[in-house]
Amino acid sequence: MRLATSRLPGLLVTEHEVMVPLDHEDPDGERISVYARELVAPRKRDRGLPWLLYLSSGPGGRAPRPTGRSGWLGRALADHRVLLLDQRGTGRSTPQTRLSLARLGSAEAQARQLRHFRADSIVCDAEAMRRELLGDRPWSLLGQSYGGFVATTYLSLAPESLEQVLVTGGLPPLDRPPEHVYRATYDRVRARWERLLERYPDDSARLDRVADHVAKHDVRLPSGDPLTVPRLQSTGMVLGYSDGLESLHYLLEAAWDGAELSDEFLTAVETTTSFAGRPLYALLHESIYCADTASRWAAQRVRDDLPYLSPEARPLQPTGEMIFSWMFDVDRALVPLREAAQLLAAYDGWPALYDPVRLAANTVPVAAAIYHDDMYVESSFSLETARRIGNVRPWVTKEFSHDGLRSDARVIDRLFDLADRAVGEV
Repeated sequence: MRLATSRLPGLLVTEHEVMVPLDHEDPDGERISVYARELVAPRKRDRGLPWLLYLSSGPGGRAPRPTGRSGWLGRALADHRVLLLDQRGTGRSTPQTRLSLARLGSAEAQARQLRHFRADSIVCDAEAMRRELLGDRPWSLLGQSYGGFVATTYLSLAPESLEQVLVTGGLPPLDRPPEHVYRATYDRVRARWERLLERYPDDSARLDRVADHVAKHDVRLPSGDPLTVPRLQSTGMVLGYSDGLESLHYLLEAAWDGAELSDEFLTAVETTTSFAGRPLYALLHESIYCADTASRWAAQRVRDDLPYLSPEARPLQPTGEMIFSWMFDVDRALVPLREAAQLLAAYDGWPALYDPVRLAANTVPVAAAIYHDDMYVESSFSLETARRIGNVRPWVTKEFSHDGLRSDARVIDRLFDLADRAVGEV
């Protein structure tokens, strides 16, 4: 269903919505809405352009809100209609929040609901949107980070619907357990922190001073949430971005106002570490690596085996994007979902998201940017996956960070070129 049309500088924007089953295996059950924005250059609105579906990072990440035609979007709009999908549960796609989930009542009901928000359901939603907009015609995918995980599930479930697939920093491990993922990515976080200290050697002492203060005092963030040492460590989640080293350095640089932590610092820590705007990320992050197994707080278990990551260790080491059970005790956006999170961590009925046999026989052209030093998606695992998917052209680069697509339009240019070459080889 078409909702509205509007204009932005250089963009014609059309809003769309489809109603889909909460559980695609129960088509007559509860239904939810899925929302997307179609973007096209105004002068090309009547042309039969191919469609490019953008799958954003996450899990639980809504699509970007366009303001113009800069960066990768401008390049894509040169010869495509672009569709920005709010993945189910995010943005305007029947959002799942602490308030909406509370209305379900019990933690058991919340956990049952949340089990329907992984990549397999997102692919089914996208297929419903494709049929609404294109009928039987195929479209192409651009998957950033977790969007690449979803794209790989799409290749497993409905490759006949795809013309080509572009992946940036998001070829997933096909069958590695979450423990493997976190052992690798903890090493990546450590390497990024060491790189920061090469530039700013005083930042280790700065972080330790803040940690010692937090350990001895009842420090509160602007929301009233407690600032704990583990939460302070989690500010390291920004380290993997192109500007991540500077972001954390400037945060530490502004930590003090006399003998107290500054309002500027506390506000920035809360903004960086709160899941108020993305609760699904915290609830489902570990499940994206699970098939017929429970995650059992894998990141926490791996961290407990690494003494250098202890909150009591000095020098203190930041952690990355890992999710821990303590987050559901100190983040007011997550506290009401604590019991549901525990149930999800114990759930061992997750279906497989990838079909290795079908992926090996894939003929859809796939171009994948693999960032050699990626802190969030282990590059050696991505290369392992690239070798197991047919018709993939991987591009391994040290030039860009995990957010290379956002920071430099050359990334999407290179991927389009690689995908075109893959077409010629089929």
